[in-house]
Amino acid sequence: MPEEVVVTADTIEPPQKKVGIVKVAGVLGMLGGIALIVVGIVVWVMVSTQLRAENITVPDDAMAFQGQTVAGPFTAYVQADIIQHHALNISGGKTYAELAQDDPVRTTMMNASFLRTSLFTSVVSFGVAAFAIGIGVLSILFGWALNRLASVPVIVRRSTVTRA
Repeated sequence: MPEEVVVTADTIEPPQKKVGIVKVAGVLGMLGGIALIVVGIVVWVMVSTQLRAENITVPDDAMAFQGQTVAGPFTAYVQADIIQHHALNISGGKTYAELAQDDPVRTTMMNASFLRTSLFTSVVSFGVAAFAIGIGVLSILFGWALNRLASVPVIVRRSTVTRA
């Protein structure tokens, strides 16, 4: 008896389950990503503007960025480092906690510590802003991917059947 070959065509069918929530999650992810990027940029500009307004110039004996205005994370870090270096030179290598309470240099060390803390806070702020921007970009990519996946139709493939 001859074999009979039955061929069926591929069909495109809509998904069997509702994917609206996936699309909503994708759109929300993209909107959240945009918000994170905007907030990150605003924080970066705000911190940079505030640092620049202080008119702090990196001294010539710093490890890098000599003569530049402190306005970014790297210049702020270098300035904090050179403040520590100068303060330790003044105190003979002793930190604020190691100096006697009646030592007049203790006030200088305290001010140096406050300045360094402020500069390191700005460095952390730049880091948080950069992190928010990075997470925003990832959120947009993931949201776009979810939205795209929810929009792709389902292709049902049927194989060729041979009957004897």
